[in-house]
This record gives sequence, C-alpha cells and structure tokens, in this order.
Amino acid sequence: MKHENKTPDLLPFDRHRVPPKQNLFMMPLIWLICKIITVPYRLKIRKIDMKGLKPPFLVLGTHHSFMDFIVTPLALFPHRANYVSELEGFEYYGEWLYRQLGCLGTRKFVNDTALVKNIKRVMNRNGILVLYPEARYANVGTSSELPESLGKLVKYLDVPLVTLNMQGNYLQSPIWNLKARKEARLQAQIKQAMTVEEIRKSSVEDINKLIAKELAYDEYRYQFDNKIGIRFPKRAEGLEKPLYICHECGTELSLKSNGDKLVCRKCYAEWTMDEFGRLVDRNGTYLPIPDWYEWERNQVQKEIDCGSYRLNMKVRIESLPNAVNFIDLGEGRLIHSAEGFQLIFRDYGQEKVDILEVSSISLFSIHTEYDYRGKGECITLSTPDNTYFIYPLEEGFSATKIQFAVEYFHKLATDKK
Repeated sequence: MKHENKTPDLLPFDRHRVPPKQNLFMMPLIWLICKIITVPYRLKIRKIDMKGLKPPFLVLGTHHSFMDFIVTPLALFPHRANYVSELEGFEYYGEWLYRQLGCLGTRKFVNDTALVKNIKRVMNRNGILVLYPEARYANVGTSSELPESLGKLVKYLDVPLVTLNMQGNYLQSPIWNLKARKEARLQAQIKQAMTVEEIRKSSVEDINKLIAKELAYDEYRYQFDNKIGIRFPKRAEGLEKPLYICHECGTELSLKSNGDKLVCRKCYAEWTMDEFGRLVDRNGTYLPIPDWYEWERNQVQKEIDCGSYRLNMKVRIESLPNAVNFIDLGEGRLIHSAEGFQLIFRDYGQEKVDILEVSSISLFSIHTEYDYRGKGECITLSTPDNTYFIYPLEEGFSATKIQFAVEYFHKLATDKK
C-alpha cells in the first residue's frame, strides 16, 4: 500500500496549480461510461430554466454517494466542467487522471483561499465549476448543514447559480453499507436558481436560504412516495453506525445489525427495515430513520448543555499531505471540548510532540467515515497542507456523535460572537 513506503513523500499538494479543463477527447468516453452505469437505475433528468444558459456558471449539487459523480456529467451534457474534489480521490485514482477530469484538489472543512482563486480562474475562462457543498456523503439520506460562506462565494463569482438536486443516489449505495442496491431509481433536477441580476440584488443571507431550499432532500421520503422497493436482504447491515443510540433504552453503541434487522444487545429491542426503507418494531410501530437520527442529535445537545460530553481517547493517525501517499503516524490522542479539537501526535520522523488545535468557531461540521477503505470508522481533521485520518484505539468512539457535537459547538460559538 502507498502509505507503507519506507520513505514517504512529505511534499504538500500544490493547491495553487491552475486546474486544466476537462480533457476534451475524454468527454465522449466519460459520458458513455456514466450512461452505462446509470441505465439499470433508469435515471431521469429534469432541466428547469436551463435553456439558453451558457458558461460561465456555478453548480451546487447535493452529495449522497459516489453515484453523484456519475449523474452530474449527464446532467451537464453537452458541457464539460471542473469539479472540486478532496485529495483522497487524487491519491486513490492518481493525480494525472484527476487533473484530466478537471478536478480541483482541496481538503474538507478548511478555509482554502487557493481554491477560491482557482474557482475564479475557471469562471474567468468561461467554465463551469461543480461544488458539492455538504462536503461528505449523506449519513441517513437527508441534507446536511451548509457553510455560511456559500452566499459570499456566489456574490464574489458574479455568475449564474445552478443547483443540482439528485435523488436515489444514497438509496443505491448508502455510506454505512456501500453494496449497490439494484432496485434503486435515480432522478435529478438541474435548475438555474439565480441569474446574475438576481444575485446582485440579493443579500448573502437570502442567497444562503435559497440554496438550502433548493438542495434539501429526504431519500427515504422519496423512496416511500415513489414505492421503490429495495429487496436487498442485508439492507439494514451497517445502520448501527449512524443510528448508534438505542431508541428504546438510550444505550450508546449497543445496536447490532443482521440482514434486515437492527437489535439492541442491552434491552433486546428489535426493528426490521422493510423494503420501503421504514423501520418497524415488534409492535408494528414505524420509526423513520431520519427521525431517529435527529433524535440522536438532540441527545448530544442535551449532553453538551448539561456539561457531560467528553471525548479524550487514544487514536491511530494517518496523514495525507499530497496525492501520493498516506503516512502512518502511529498512536496519538484526540481531545474534543467546547473549545474545539486537540490532536496530540508525533509527525513523521519527528521526536517532538505536536498539537493540532482546531477551534469550534472554525469548524461548522466534520468529515466522517464508517469504514474507510476497510480500515474502520474514522473522522478527519485538516490544515491547508495536510489531512489527518483519525481511528479509535479505545471503546466508545462514534463518528456520528462527534459530528453532532462539532455542529452544536460551532453553533454555540457562533451565537457568542
């Protein structure tokens, strides 16, 4: 594996490099591959107010799963575009290929001025820029918080705003169990949400409200309303990752999944996931998965409000400084409180202990993974020039819980300003 090199490449990724346009000669192949992949899922694309719209323009898309990257080129056909992408893709598929695909490399949940400059360069050369502002896949098929800076970016670029709201992508391959569900059905709505004149007349706050409205989604509601029956026999396996608290007894990390069942090892409560994505208990009572998820969020907020939230844990750390390799940094310690994160570790080849501090005010959410490349559950913390993948070495770790805490701590810190 790349991160096992004896002499790893420590040079940071060149964030300032001007992104090339998508390779014109690769576009027919890209569209063909995307078409072939989506045919079994009967993709339907609806275009609203797109007639006559020519580049440059900004596209903001919902972010459900890897399928997003397959649907988006078809929605934009016959145009090519540049895409904002995290460095994990560059490392996994190779920087040369990602550059040919028109990708701009960045890190999640950091302020990246070089990225903004490159996005502006794309607009200045009459290009199309695609950004997935949620910055991570949907945990339970519902829309996530969006950064307040989006409205500012839209104003700064001064080009038409296009939104791309996709449906079915999460159902096809949810982040907690990536096995493809062949019964999923895909839809996408691409819409010119604002003209340049409308953007110039609108406040940043109004732009943010419109974006949140246009990018809102609920995959399980879409599934039930359209009677999309998913008969994959292991459809509930992995669901205990986002649903980490038993809804019956309130015990954390006590749930286990098997087939279409979710069972608590503490109180033995049991839920069955039916083919329409609904959880039903032994009494026949339905509990929507997004409702359970938001109930967990409320439990974390109560824990923080009463001062009992704690995270101080031994962890294993890998860093990704570039598009070449992961670097094993060994053991460290992760501390999380109202002030933010402290990651205590030794960087590669260093004897001195480093402390990476990330404040709550600077972090509106966090990147979570439930089984990253088969290595288990993790979160990431980033600086402009490095990303740290953090895996637990002790019991009690829940990426979902940490995410809820990050988002609430950010809200509390923002309210104090």
